[in-house]
Amino acid sequence: MNIIPLVLGSTLIAMAMMVVVWFFARRMNNAGIVDIWWSFGFAPVAVFCGLLGSGHPIRNGLIAAMVCAWSLRLGTHLYKRVMAHHPEEDPRYAALRVQFPKHTWLMFFGFFQLQGVLIGVLSLPIALACSNPTGGIGFFEVAGLVLWIVAIGGEAVADAQLAYFRSQPANRGRVCELGLWKYSRHPNYFFEWLVWVAFFIFALGAPFGWAGILSPALMLYFLTCVTGIPPSEAHSLVSRGDAYRSYQKRTSPFIPWFPK
Repeated sequence: MNIIPLVLGSTLIAMAMMVVVWFFARRMNNAGIVDIWWSFGFAPVAVFCGLLGSGHPIRNGLIAAMVCAWSLRLGTHLYKRVMAHHPEEDPRYAALRVQFPKHTWLMFFGFFQLQGVLIGVLSLPIALACSNPTGGIGFFEVAGLVLWIVAIGGEAVADAQLAYFRSQPANRGRVCELGLWKYSRHPNYFFEWLVWVAFFIFALGAPFGWAGILSPALMLYFLTCVTGIPPSEAHSLVSRGDAYRSYQKRTSPFIPWFPK
């Protein structure tokens, strides 16, 4: 199967999954579970591309395994975080309820479907890699794998450091500057973005592999301008005030760097 059917199939799988997620979100009255299943949604898409893609079986299996490992790790992490606050809904989705007081769940249905479409679009490097007709594993696949290991490891470390910091009663109301958080205000988002850069690099050996740049470009935009840093910083400013303002002045917002 070539690139276009793979992308279309991936999108349809993700959209169908989001119908089911919407049904359970409505029953739970918590739209925040979409974050969990958005992350988990890349695993079946990767398996679909790996099995039906016309590329080399070893390459297909490798990229599918990389995506599944990342998807299941992030989805499990978000599951623990969201369910720890259940039935409290994420403030982002609570704000959407206020904006759409009528037909709220119809609005969420459309929103969930957009998340499914986004999974399909972001899966472009996976589809490209799995439709690569060349044989064997080359430079780009090795480079992508190495960067993926660094990225998923960095993201896991950042999440673990933040979880440990928050678990200590003495740190309540304080700003986390433990480990990677000393060098970036959002190291988890930075390494999440690097995961997508790794997928793009992995796909570069395929015909039109350069088109996979769309995925890390979109993720960079969403993480730094839409759903990542802006709401997180706004919440931290409300909850931590001047302490967080001081942290902002001396710490890089995204790319890890030495504090001022």
